[in-house]
Amino acid sequence: MRVVVVGGTGLIRSPLVDILRNHGHGVRSGFPGTGVDAFTGEGLDELLRGSDVVVDVSNAPSSDADTAMRYVTRSTGHLTGAALRAGVRHLVILSSLGVERLPGMGCCRAKLTQERIVRDSGLPYSVVRAGLFFEFVELITGLAVQDGQARLPSTRVRPIAASDTALALAAVAVNDPLQGVRRIAGPEIHRLDRLGEITLAGQSGLAVVTDETAGPLAGIPADVLTGDPGVETWATRYEDWCKERPVRCGRARTDTGFSLSHVV
Repeated sequence: MRVVVVGGTGLIRSPLVDILRNHGHGVRSGFPGTGVDAFTGEGLDELLRGSDVVVDVSNAPSSDADTAMRYVTRSTGHLTGAALRAGVRHLVILSSLGVERLPGMGCCRAKLTQERIVRDSGLPYSVVRAGLFFEFVELITGLAVQDGQARLPSTRVRPIAASDTALALAAVAVNDPLQGVRRIAGPEIHRLDRLGEITLAGQSGLAVVTDETAGPLAGIPADVLTGDPGVETWATRYEDWCKERPVRCGRARTDTGFSLSHVV
């Protein structure tokens, strides 16, 4: 099968490309660094020519509502147009768990618009809504640290490893289009402040303080970010993931290369 992966920071794109290639599929990847820009449409027709499946893992460069909406509207319009011209048989997009219940947030409204454009394009499609990535738990915790404290809300989340998300996307991509949505998340529901404690474990002098007004996930209603009921769960536990990456979690780095526009 000939698969094209478009956009993304590399967190999902790179393992997804590797998984598909390791299973014998021909894979091409396009993002601005390769001369492909979905926002302008540059390089899309050439990239998609002859492809069977396209997987879009791109995200708006900013959580600003107007910027996110402009990016999604233009880039998704260019991508669906190129896919139709290329005769693509399956378009897969990565979205976020809970977006349909958070239309007031600019980035969520943009994701819902992306889903609508794809749904209305006439292309066979699948939408994969994934829980908060483990890597973003680390990012949120790192950004919350100030004066020896990390202030985090008790918002309930069901985070998922980026590697598991890539596996789920690969499985969807090589099967028949869903013509709908698949929701995926990790095996456990956590409070975000508790995840902060796990992330900062072993760092002397740092404490987590529960603050229901702190950070980008403050005030989100219960169960919006957990996917209950009916979410498909994947195996990797956050605590196990941290134990395998003690340098990353032990430092709660803030230089991960992602912006908060990718969190929800």
